[in-house]
Amino acid sequence: MSDLEELEAVFESASASRSDRRKRKRRRRRALWIWVTAVIVVLVLPVALVGGYLVWLGGTFDNGVRRITNPFPADATRPPAVNGATNFLLIGSDSRSGLNDVLSGKRTGERSDTLMLVNVPADGSGITVVSLMRDLWVPVPGHGSAKLNAAFSWGGVPLAVQSVESLLKARIDHVMVVDFGGFGSISTALGGVEVWSDRAFESKNMPGYTFTKGFNRLEGTSALAFVRERYSFGEADYQRVRNQQAFIRALVLGFIDTGTLTNPLKLQSAVGTLARYIVADGGLTSSAVAGLALRSRGLSASGIDTWTLPTAGTGTSPDGQSIVLVDEARLELVRTALAHDDLATTFRSGKLGSGER
Repeated sequence: MSDLEELEAVFESASASRSDRRKRKRRRRRALWIWVTAVIVVLVLPVALVGGYLVWLGGTFDNGVRRITNPFPADATRPPAVNGATNFLLIGSDSRSGLNDVLSGKRTGERSDTLMLVNVPADGSGITVVSLMRDLWVPVPGHGSAKLNAAFSWGGVPLAVQSVESLLKARIDHVMVVDFGGFGSISTALGGVEVWSDRAFESKNMPGYTFTKGFNRLEGTSALAFVRERYSFGEADYQRVRNQQAFIRALVLGFIDTGTLTNPLKLQSAVGTLARYIVADGGLTSSAVAGLALRSRGLSASGIDTWTLPTAGTGTSPDGQSIVLVDEARLELVRTALAHDDLATTFRSGKLGSGER
């Protein structure tokens, strides 16, 4: 081979090498973009979709809940907040006209059928629901002594909050008024809820509904019949309170159930239905609820306690009304427990008497 031919062969070989290197670089770049795209599809896109879904879900709640004007009493009259704990006051209304009359924050002319304190401790370790008997004979600010549920009639949500805060010496951070007529719809949106009944009974308030001792799957009007009934019981309101506690417990478990949380359509339907049947203070937004949920992550059935504020039995008021008497000694223990963010432990200790789960 001549020198010229050898030189041409060297150039051809170098050119081929450069071409091979360019091809390898292109292949590496293609592989890199394929990998980056896969990461976006597998990791980033789902996060974005989940974030967008949560924003949409939060919007469903915030846009559906109606807000109470001035739901709290004057700040100078209120006890201080304690240790990062959060207290909700849940007011159940049996109004046949809906909740429009509650929005003004003024007198309603209606008595609250249900009052529950919902306590979430600072460490988020559980939820304690304490029912306050509606016929408790207590001081109602500006009105002397009266049944606790009269406050809602005389002064709307602010006076109901003030009366409970005065009774418990604890600040209410959020307040919700629930239309009892919506309980059936909410339970239906969850696909029914498993509610424990400690006795078998037949509804007299809504004839045609019967319930067994043990778990009953309730939704729609059967749920409404369960939470409203009191005429079938010798203990009347005491048993109705236990049934309402059992139902609230079942609703909470229904919302945090894996079958609900992993089903976007079911969860959105349940949240949207809940929002239609409550009115709340302006601070109870989806962000606030999400913060509480994050604080209470891992909550299970064993972390939800339901109790009734201890009472001293029934009696008669000076004007002849049938009333429920406050047990002052045990009430003081409840006040201390709330002040020290120790409510669940105090109830579980047995110092306050038996509680209904």
